[in-house]
Amino acid sequence: MGDRILLLLFFTLAVSASAQNQGIVSTLEIYDIETDERRVVLKEDAHFEAPNWSADGKYFIINQNGGLFKVYWDGKKEKLDTGFADRCNNDHGISPDGKTLAISHNVESGEGGWLTSCIFTLPIEGGTPVRVTENTPSFWHGWSPDGSTLVYTAKRGEHFNIYSIPVTGGEETALTDTEGLDDGPEYSPDGKYIYYNSIRSGKMEIWRMHPDGSKPEQLTEDELSNWFPHPSPDGKHLVIISYLKDQGSAHPPMKEVALRLYNLKTGSIRTLCEFTGGQGTINVPSWSSDGKRFAFVSYAYK
Repeated sequence: MGDRILLLLFFTLAVSASAQNQGIVSTLEIYDIETDERRVVLKEDAHFEAPNWSADGKYFIINQNGGLFKVYWDGKKEKLDTGFADRCNNDHGISPDGKTLAISHNVESGEGGWLTSCIFTLPIEGGTPVRVTENTPSFWHGWSPDGSTLVYTAKRGEHFNIYSIPVTGGEETALTDTEGLDDGPEYSPDGKYIYYNSIRSGKMEIWRMHPDGSKPEQLTEDELSNWFPHPSPDGKHLVIISYLKDQGSAHPPMKEVALRLYNLKTGSIRTLCEFTGGQGTINVPSWSSDGKRFAFVSYAYK
């Protein structure tokens, strides 16, 4: 199973890298869950991914060609100083206090460079990254509400599982230990749960567990392939990305997907919109601070 997942992940990333060279149109959009309105912030004949929404609401952070950029509401882009980290992938996010950025940077270049992804932190205004994880590959996904702990997906041995580590570095803690892929961990706003996606049931579904990895609980079970649960700041919803056709353990780009809203009180799911996307659409936390809107990226070929 481990080798199979590794091949699927390599295929996904290879397809994503190839897509960057095939004439992609990327659109950074905002979705309002109260009005169901979509608003375009930035559209480019280029490939970019994974918007974070700043704590003050003034800009978004995306990754593009190994760098990170701030995007303002008027579409203006500003390159963020990430020092030596010039191979940043689409796993990055802002601390709860809005002062620090966690990034995942490939330490080595080349075809297999993604297997050297390592987590660093740096000031939100930019600066020299500080290494957090010694072991690679490590792909950041979430901050604890108090800002003291990071959760991430990592390959240790043959399998990809979920780990936590103090933001200052040190010893990592394995939170899952399965042969199938566990990915996309993110804390609930109250810190009581970590939400994630897992294929342990035989199909990619949304799960949650306690912060110590105990009491895993499956939340979704339908015909779609469900990824990357992002809890709203008010703790009422998850926004998830769902492939309309099952993709197994892969998370490829340029597929037909839906963004869906999971009601944490009732367990009901509402489809918000459908478009071409997947890898790069909503890999990272992207809610507005009031929990009414979130950012995402849709794609099209020229």
